This record gives sequence, structure tokens and C-alpha cells, in this order.
Amino acid sequence: MSRNGIGRWAVTAVAVSIGLVVPPGAADADVVVPLPDGHIEGPGITIDSRGERAIISPSMAANGAGRTSWVSGNVTTEVETPDGVVGPNNGPENFPGTNNSGTHGASNLTVGYIVGCQVALTNLSANTAFTLSATPSLTGGFSFPLAPGQVQWVAINNIDLVKSGSYTINYQDVPMEIQGCAGYAQARQFSVVEIIGREYVKATLYGQPFSIG
Repeated sequence: MSRNGIGRWAVTAVAVSIGLVVPPGAADADVVVPLPDGHIEGPGITIDSRGERAIISPSMAANGAGRTSWVSGNVTTEVETPDGVVGPNNGPENFPGTNNSGTHGASNLTVGYIVGCQVALTNLSANTAFTLSATPSLTGGFSFPLAPGQVQWVAINNIDLVKSGSYTINYQDVPMEIQGCAGYAQARQFSVVEIIGREYVKATLYGQPFSIG
């Protein structure tokens, strides 16, 4: 397993940043983009991302402003968390663990994608504020408009970490359709673990950015 980026712990947060991949011919035919594995670890938290890939396709609308991709991946976390501890719910309603901030009543793993139109995602900091999109059905995927310069933080799935142990979120070919982006579009995976208790600890693992055309 390859190790990507350099983990940096500042107080209770860690981030991994990796370079940019632009697949050739994304506008002409389906392109399979295999993405490297990632790993971070810190006090009481280990996160591993394996087998991530994206399939990029031309939009069915063929208007130059649409993007379609199918994303797959497997994220596992090993955590040490106070069993049964429930904290305050001060995050976005029905959106636990998102936007890289806010507890939500229990320790949590959230996996999703940051998607941008004409924005270099490698330049975004761990604390950048994003427009939130609702968590989709794993079978239905999600579709949303994205204007030039706009970024959305889209959660694919999240699970509560009710006790110490190993937890996994696995997803296969989840469709992601972007409309209204006339420029280039990028996406990158994020995995956020939040541990609550006497001390609050958060770890964030970022995947490699990839072009959606």
C-alpha cells in the first residue's frame, strides 16, 4: 500500500494533500482513473483508503457544461473511542460530520467528495467552508449544478463509531452528475473521523484530486 502525502497533526486535526491527475480524453470516451491508496494515523485514530477509482464519462446532454462520473472506494478506520459517549449535536441538521466540522451526537466516520468547478482543489485548506449537498442513496447517486468557482462538499455515507474497533465504508460505482460547469471540474475524496468524549479529536484524510473533464 502506498503512503501518500504527509500527515500533519495540529491540535486535533490532520490532513493529507496529494498531487493532481488529469486523465486524457475524458471528454471523448469513458476513462477509468485508478487512484492511489492513502493512510494517516494519530492519537486513537487510523484511516486507510484503498481501491479508490473513478470512471469519467461525457454528459448525456452533450452541451459542454455537464459531467458524469462513477466513484468507488473502500475506507476503513481503527478508532479508540469512549464507549457509549454521546455529545452535543451542533453540526448541520441531518448531515453529521460534514463540512469538516461539528459534532453530531456520537463519534462518526464520514466519506464523500469535494467537487469544484474551475477551482484547484489542491489549494483548499482543511478548514475551507463548502456548500453542502444532501447524502444520496448509494444506489441513486446524486446530481447538482455547479457554477464556475463554486465548490460543494458531498457526503456519500457516514456511520456512528459507538465503541472502539474497526469500521468500514465501502461504495461501488456511485454516480455523480455535475451540470452547469462550463470550465474544468475536479473532485477528490475526503474521509473524516470525529471522536467525542472528554477530548474532541478529528482526523481528515484527503484523496488525490482527479479531473472530471
